[in-house]
Amino acid sequence: MGKGMVYLVGSGPGDPDLLTVKALRLIQSADVIFYDRLVSDEILALIPKGVSRFMVGKASGHHCVPQQEINQLLVNAADKNRTIIRLKGGDPYIFGRGSEEALELHKHGIKFEVIPGITAASGCSSYAGIPLTHRGLSRSVQFITGHFREDEPLEINWEKLVDPQTTLVFYMGLSSLDYICQSLMKAGLDADIAAAAVQNGTTHQQNRLISNVSHLADAVKESGMQAPVMIIIGEVVTLADDLNWFISSADEIQLEQEVYESGIA
Repeated sequence: MGKGMVYLVGSGPGDPDLLTVKALRLIQSADVIFYDRLVSDEILALIPKGVSRFMVGKASGHHCVPQQEINQLLVNAADKNRTIIRLKGGDPYIFGRGSEEALELHKHGIKFEVIPGITAASGCSSYAGIPLTHRGLSRSVQFITGHFREDEPLEINWEKLVDPQTTLVFYMGLSSLDYICQSLMKAGLDADIAAAAVQNGTTHQQNRLISNVSHLADAVKESGMQAPVMIIIGEVVTLADDLNWFISSADEIQLEQEVYESGIA
């Protein structure tokens, strides 16, 4: 038998309505699906009965399946003439390790295709009422990892990130949030610049916390937020109230009220 085809598919940040038409078509025609922890239950429910599915997701500090084993699983599955889906949260090529898997497939002569997905930065910010750019407030955006491989120290050139007209978006930054905020302020970022944390963005479990750089880490800790959380820092966060079209739950409203009453925001 010939080798199968592997599709590296981005499923977006959680809301199943944000799937691309192509992603949905492939999910519903797959023979085998390997999916990440952050792929939402609503998206998994779209997988037809009888399709083999395997959870290979990772959480901060705990890997369900090491990356090398995931690579090998894809190679092994493609040895038979089947349609293989590697289903990822967000976009495969934005902090999704999709390129590592694609290189492994290429090395073994396995055909692959990458299906982009809405990355968490774009999805979570939109559903939180925060535009990543806005004339007069933000002229550029930087996507930054808040967690290095194997828990290596988060060594970043913080001075290069300090620009009042640049929006900073940190992926996987919850466990390092205090260090991130302190490092930015030491590098010269105004402590009063607005900042937000968005938990479970685009889903009905979404929570949004608005604060500033100097108080964000304490506010997030007090709120009990748990991963996945997207961190957004920049003047565009000041538009969050006016542009907050998505209210997911009464808990979000209560949480924000508590933050404002505490004088943090």
